[in-house]
Amino acid sequence: MNRWTGKASGLEEWLELLKQDPEIMDNVTYWRTIEAKEARYADMPADMHPKLKEALASRGINRMYTHQGEAYAAVREGRHVVAVTPTASGKTMCYNLPVLQSLLENGEGRALYLFPTKALAQDQVAELQELADAMDVDIKTHTYDGDTPPTVRQVIRNAGHIVVTNPDMLHSAILPHHTKWVKLFENLKYIVIDELHSYRGVFGSHVANVLRRLKRICRFYGSSPQFICASATIDNPKEHAERLIGESVRLVDNNGAPMGEKHFVFYNPPVVNKQLGIRRSSVLETRKLAAMLLKQGIQTIVFARSRVRVELLLTYLQELIKDKLEAPTIRGYRGGYLPKLRREIERGLRSGQIRGVVSTNALELGIDIGQLQACVLNGYPGTIASTWQQAGRAGRRQGSSVTFLVASSNPLDQYIIQNPDFFFNRPAERALIHPDNLLILIDHVKCAAYELPFEAGETFGGERLEDMMEFLVEEKVLHKAGNRWFWMEQSFPAHNISLRSAAQENFIIIDISNGSRVLGEVDRFGAPTLIHEEAIYIHEGVQYQVEKLDYPEKKAYVREVNVDYYTDANLAVELKVLHVDKEAVTGALHRQYGEVTVNSKPTIFKKIRLRTHENIGSGPIHLPEEELHTSSYWFSFSDEAAEGRSKNEMQFALLGIANVLVHIAPLYLMCDPFDIRVVPQVKAVHTQKPTIFFYDRYPGGIGLSERLYEVHDELLNQAKSLIRTCTCLSGCPACVGPIEEVGLLGKQQALALLEEAGGAR
Repeated sequence: MNRWTGKASGLEEWLELLKQDPEIMDNVTYWRTIEAKEARYADMPADMHPKLKEALASRGINRMYTHQGEAYAAVREGRHVVAVTPTASGKTMCYNLPVLQSLLENGEGRALYLFPTKALAQDQVAELQELADAMDVDIKTHTYDGDTPPTVRQVIRNAGHIVVTNPDMLHSAILPHHTKWVKLFENLKYIVIDELHSYRGVFGSHVANVLRRLKRICRFYGSSPQFICASATIDNPKEHAERLIGESVRLVDNNGAPMGEKHFVFYNPPVVNKQLGIRRSSVLETRKLAAMLLKQGIQTIVFARSRVRVELLLTYLQELIKDKLEAPTIRGYRGGYLPKLRREIERGLRSGQIRGVVSTNALELGIDIGQLQACVLNGYPGTIASTWQQAGRAGRRQGSSVTFLVASSNPLDQYIIQNPDFFFNRPAERALIHPDNLLILIDHVKCAAYELPFEAGETFGGERLEDMMEFLVEEKVLHKAGNRWFWMEQSFPAHNISLRSAAQENFIIIDISNGSRVLGEVDRFGAPTLIHEEAIYIHEGVQYQVEKLDYPEKKAYVREVNVDYYTDANLAVELKVLHVDKEAVTGALHRQYGEVTVNSKPTIFKKIRLRTHENIGSGPIHLPEEELHTSSYWFSFSDEAAEGRSKNEMQFALLGIANVLVHIAPLYLMCDPFDIRVVPQVKAVHTQKPTIFFYDRYPGGIGLSERLYEVHDELLNQAKSLIRTCTCLSGCPACVGPIEEVGLLGKQQALALLEEAGGAR
């Protein structure tokens, strides 16, 4: 009998047994034990309303954690606040307590809560309503989103003390119709922004402009609300909050919440083909570890990066342990589940009735699911911040917990799993936004002009408004009368502006599997590589094949398929440097940052097998050329570093380095790998030297390549380390790319070129 079928008495004892099992421990690259922490408390504030104190006492809360006390005091002093503490540390109280206190003092006051997802909004309303009921006061809390019935909307506009919504609804349904929300805007005292770290990149840049519009409308109605923000751990919370809301903020990061002992285990599946660097499937290894935990009776959450993997793991686990547990005790959780089913699963997890859940990152955010004992991550979640968020789902405040990170063959996963110090000893990534990106800014200036006329001398962001106003007058969008500019089109602009993309000429994706329904949108610059004909488009983990791309009408027709590959398009890119803003020399490398135009034309697409990342086929793409004006960072190798290499050898070496860097770059950016593009050139037009360019895949740029310019030396050190430590012989998908792409000597040539260039260790 396998010893794992016998139950250990608890998690600690099971972990000790695990350490003695060579089959598991041979694949463990690192085991970190994080010591338990005692709670640190602050007394309840003297000015807290007796009813609020009693309501908290009825839930067993007679003291606050230090960070809650500090946030409460700062808000009461009239400061804008950002609270940054780990998952399950009671951040919600940092904003709920001062808001409820204020409403108890003044029943006419109003608060607006912004959450990035509907599920979070629902969760918060339930929490607030419980507290209001416990206080026996009439504080009306309502969610206002796309699902809110028209009959209820009128009530919320007139009587909602706390309106809970998301940025998209604020942008398209509340601000353009502010005259219906007079009661809210006249009395708005607090604006709460939770999950602040999720507002980054293009989305965050849009949201910063939505907040500029919100503040402008508040000023019009005579209110000046305070911002209370909450965020998971990021490297620049104060700076990010200030850029997002345009105000100076007080940072609260003195976490007083207790924490049980945490074990963090890095697990690398065994190599099954050393020549190609292919490892055993991370899905199968995740299944094995999760099944072991569940058979021990340990309540476990499994995170997977796609909907397909969630369903696969769920099926595997239900099969594996049906003799031990009843099937309904393990559930899936992902986008696409109906709200009623989600609430049922959340309740089951809190009560302990559900012993295991397999989820996408939908459960990463602060939805209350209680505290589980174990977490298994199928693949690196993409950022240090997300990894800690997901791992934070395991760990009761007193008991021990364990998180397993199971790596895939992806270069980013392999780098993290083999460099634990990078993960544990550095802060989480920086959240980057660029609210004054001209394309994004002009969209919101249009929206703001529709909402209220602009006055001469008024400011909105960093650009000169007069120039923009004159441009919009020429475009017949605005009309100038005296010192004011008025909106003159029939329709309201917010309706056509998506917060999720930088350019508004989006391609609509239509699923024709069963009837016809709109799946989503892709911006103009992503369309040629993501939705060309025969492309595999993945939406919430489900695979669709593009059957027809109607380029003039900007529509892609897709059908659901079940294939074991994804597609990646090759772009023929012509890059022209327009302006150099920064430059520096390190060793034999000259690096620069500035503005570029990118003319790109997709040529062929490759079919790449899931998990092993091997190339299994290709096909041509017939689409027109696109031009993009954006920001870029590039570095060139000196003539001495390039000496003695043929053009072919240099091509393979640069391609290998570029393949590594494009996977490592997201370590420093809270972004999707698709947000940044990398282009190697054996002889660049601008430098006449071997050069590697990175550019933001959004018009005007959003700060990604500028950040890479700043961390240039560290970026190259990590690239060298990853190539050196990869176990393959001549190159593989986990480092410089497969042999078919970089040649038999690609790995050695890439490493030699980096080492000869010097400058970095």
